[in-house]
Amino acid sequence: MSSLAETSDASLIEFAGVSKWFGPVIAVNHVTFQLTRGITGLVGPNGAGKSTLIRLLTGQVRPSIGRVGIGGRSAWSAAAKSRLGYCPDVDAFYEEMSGRAFVRILARLHGLARRSAFQRTEEVLEEVGMADRADRPLSSYSKGMRQRIKLAQALIHDPELIVLDEPLNGVDPVGRMELAALFHRLVARDKAILISSHVLEEMDDLADRILFLCQGRLLASGSPAEVREMLDDHPLKIRVWSPRPRLLAARLLATDSVRGAEIEPGGGLLLNVEHPHNFFRLLEGIVVDEGFEVEAFQVIDASTQAVFNYLMKRGRIV
Repeated sequence: MSSLAETSDASLIEFAGVSKWFGPVIAVNHVTFQLTRGITGLVGPNGAGKSTLIRLLTGQVRPSIGRVGIGGRSAWSAAAKSRLGYCPDVDAFYEEMSGRAFVRILARLHGLARRSAFQRTEEVLEEVGMADRADRPLSSYSKGMRQRIKLAQALIHDPELIVLDEPLNGVDPVGRMELAALFHRLVARDKAILISSHVLEEMDDLADRILFLCQGRLLASGSPAEVREMLDDHPLKIRVWSPRPRLLAARLLATDSVRGAEIEPGGGLLLNVEHPHNFFRLLEGIVVDEGFEVEAFQVIDASTQAVFNYLMKRGRIV
């Protein structure tokens, strides 16, 4: 069995057969994955094990079995912890302190010299959009401002890995766009970002890869499209526009791939499709060989939310 020290640096994060239990409760159940640089979304309902997985990754708890590594080192080690920045979902501020002073103290705790701490504080405050608002006491901050300050302290030592627990919670729509742009800039600087979120539709635009967690188990991982390919039995809703929707509906319902069809106003045909790969080959043949006209089609539920809902149903059955 290979040691963590032998793990390739291309895989910055490694979970290998990791389980964590608290008494009789299994919070994480035999989870294995590797992550490289880029944005990874961690999604799952309350009680799925996301918080425990993050605590394992950030070295706050040890696994009951298995191993967690960051850059080839145990996540419990100081060497691994120095490579990550953590933005928790809960606030733990000295409320009378200003945001600028709070981030500056964190910089000093990371070992930066006084002058470097001052300079780095200004850089990260500018990066998170708080440079002109950081002198107010933390007790006066809105939820979105508090999130930005937590993000600033996570970035203060320029870590390779950034772990963000619900970072967009309480941030207004403009702020969400600004932070999303910041996350992409960080990735362009060769960072790895893990984002835990309940706002699943945001993962479609943010994440390069998604981890689906349910009841402590990793049900699937990959981009939404890759997960879709792995789950060929997942029913899919597709809208097709055709000059002859009724005839096309009758033709498609006679196949094994289409389980339902609804004609919509304006000529749209809403199809409930099983085995999408087979369906698209079938549709191509009907258009080319049988002369049916299809003006356009749209996949309705290929989003993270749709795949997630399906996985949750399947996870409860298994």
